[in-house]
Amino acid sequence: MKNIRNFCIIAHIDHGKSTLADRLLQVTNTISERDMMDQVLDDMDLEREKGITIKSHAIQIDYKHEDGIDYTLNLIDTPGHVDFSYEVSRALAACEGALLLVDATQGIQAQTISNLYLAIENDLEIIPVINKIDMDGAMIEEVKDQIIELIGCKPEDILLASGRTGIGVDGILDAIVNKIPSPTGDPDAPLQALIFDSVFNSFRGIIVYYRIKNGSIKQGDKVKFVSTDQEYQADEIGILKLKMSPKKDVKCGDVGYIITGIKVAKEVHVGDTITLANNPHPAMIQGFEVVKPMVFAGIFPINTDEFEELRDCMDKLQLNDASLTYELETSQALGFGFRCGFLGMLHMEIIQERLEREFNQTVITTVPNVSFIAYTTKGDKVIVNNPTEMPDPVRIDRIEEPFIRAQIISKPEYIGNIMTLCLGKRGILINQSYLTTTRVELTFEIPLTEIVFDFYDKLKSQTRGYASFDYSPIGYRDSDIVKMDILLNNEKVDALSALIHRARAQEFGRKLCDKLKELLPRQQFQIAIQAAIGAKIVARSNISAMRKDVTAKCYGGDISRKRKLLEKQKEGKKRMRQIGNVEVPQEAFLAVLKLDE
Repeated sequence: MKNIRNFCIIAHIDHGKSTLADRLLQVTNTISERDMMDQVLDDMDLEREKGITIKSHAIQIDYKHEDGIDYTLNLIDTPGHVDFSYEVSRALAACEGALLLVDATQGIQAQTISNLYLAIENDLEIIPVINKIDMDGAMIEEVKDQIIELIGCKPEDILLASGRTGIGVDGILDAIVNKIPSPTGDPDAPLQALIFDSVFNSFRGIIVYYRIKNGSIKQGDKVKFVSTDQEYQADEIGILKLKMSPKKDVKCGDVGYIITGIKVAKEVHVGDTITLANNPHPAMIQGFEVVKPMVFAGIFPINTDEFEELRDCMDKLQLNDASLTYELETSQALGFGFRCGFLGMLHMEIIQERLEREFNQTVITTVPNVSFIAYTTKGDKVIVNNPTEMPDPVRIDRIEEPFIRAQIISKPEYIGNIMTLCLGKRGILINQSYLTTTRVELTFEIPLTEIVFDFYDKLKSQTRGYASFDYSPIGYRDSDIVKMDILLNNEKVDALSALIHRARAQEFGRKLCDKLKELLPRQQFQIAIQAAIGAKIVARSNISAMRKDVTAKCYGGDISRKRKLLEKQKEGKKRMRQIGNVEVPQEAFLAVLKLDE
C-alpha cells in the first residue's frame, strides 16, 4: 500500500486538465504512441467538441521513480462543470491528493475555488500547478501571488508546467510521489469500498468503479451494495488501464472495477458503499446522498407516432447517465412525452444533443423550470415540478422556491454590470471581496428560477467573457410564485404555462404575447393571445383576421348592397371564431426559451 498514490486534477473549465492528463499518460508510457490522441480520457464526441469533461474516467499509471521503486498512481479524473459537483465530491473522497491546476493566462476562477473548498473538506493534500506557461499571455508571477493568497503555500511549492509541450510534467510526477500520502486502511478488515462512478456497457451491463478503503475483494465474492441492500456475485474484478485489466483480487487502497451483470441504472448510486455479503463492514462511508435534479423540462417527440422510440432512447440514455430522471407526461398541445429532471442547464443541453446525435431523435423541449414546494391550507406539502401540478390558488397557504449561493469572480471594472444583472434577477448581495487588485469575488443569493434561463450567457456578455460563475444550492425560502397561463381564443395552451414570481409576471406575459403574435400564422378570424394569472388577464395581443374583399364584385350601385355583404361576412367570421382551432407551430414553444433576444 505504501507505493500507491490516489490523486485527481481539479480546475476550472478550459484550464488544460485533460491535456495535462494526456501528458502524464504519455510520459509514463501508460499509452502506446499508436493509441495516443488529444483528450484521450474523453471518449465522447461531444466532450471533444465542447472541450469539457462530461463523464469522468479513472486510469492507473505505473511510474518508476528516480529511487528505483515502482509506484502505482491512480488518476481519478473529475468532470469540470458546476452541474456535476456531486460527482466531483465523490471522486475527491476516493483520493488522498489533488493537483490544483490554474491557467497562467486566466488566473484563478470561480470553479477553481469551489473545487478547492471541496478538496479541503476531504482533507486532501493540494499540489498547486500553473499550467500553460508557454503561452504568450502567461502572467506567471501574478498567478503565483493569487495562489499563495488563496491557499497560503510557499512560492517554491508552486509547480510550473505546460500540458501541451510537456514542460514540468516530470516535476509533477515527483511531487505526486513525494507529497501525496499513501492510502490508509486495514487490509485485514471486512471489505469497505466507495463507488465513485459507473458506466454502462451494452454487453456486460453496468460497470462500477470503486476505491477500496478497507479489506480486499476477490473474483467470485458475493458483494452487497449498502444503500440499496442488494447482493450480487462479482463475476469480474480488476484495475483500470486505458482498457479494463482483469485481476483475481483488488487490494486495500487500490482503485478498480467490478462487473456483476446489473442491468438497471437505479441499482447503482455514486457514493454508495460496497461490502461483502457474508462478512459486512459495520460502517457506511460518510457523505453519500442521492443526486437530486435541479431543473425540470418536458421532452416530447415532434411526431406523436415516435413516442415508443423515444421511450427506448430515454431508457438507454439513463443507463449511461444515472443522474437523468424522467417520468411520463401528457400535454394537450404536444401529446405524449416525458417530464425530465436534470442537474442543470448544461446537463439538459447535453441530453438533448445526445438524443439527436446518438439516437437521431428530434425533440421539442418545453420551458425549463425548477421544483417548488407548495403548502396547502390543510397543511399538506406538494412538490410542484410542472405548472400543471400546481394546486388551486384558493387551497395554497404558501409557496417556497429553491435558492442558490452564487460566486462570481471578475475584474473590478465589471462590478456595476454584475450588480445590475444579479439585483434585477432578485439577487441579494452577501459579500464582496478583492482576491487581488485585479480580481474581485462577489457572492449573491439568487432564486434558482432566475438563473435557469439565460443568466450565464448574459453574465458573459456583460463582462466581455471575463466573469466566471459557480453556484451551490442553499435550500428553500418563501416566495410569491404564481402560475401564468397563456390563452389562445380563450383556450389554455398547457405547454406554454409557466410558474413565475408575481412581480415579473406582467412583463414576462407581455413579452410572450408579443412573441407569439409574430410567430402564429394569421387565420380567417381574429385571434386573442392572453396571459392570465387565475382569472385576471395581465397581458394581451391580437392577431387581426385575414380579410377577403367581398365587395370586389360591386361596381358602384347602392351602399346597402355592400353593407349586406359585409354583414354576412361578419356573421361568418363570428361563427368561425367559435369553432376555429389555432395551430401552434414548433417555433412558438422554442421562442419562450429565447425571449430576451
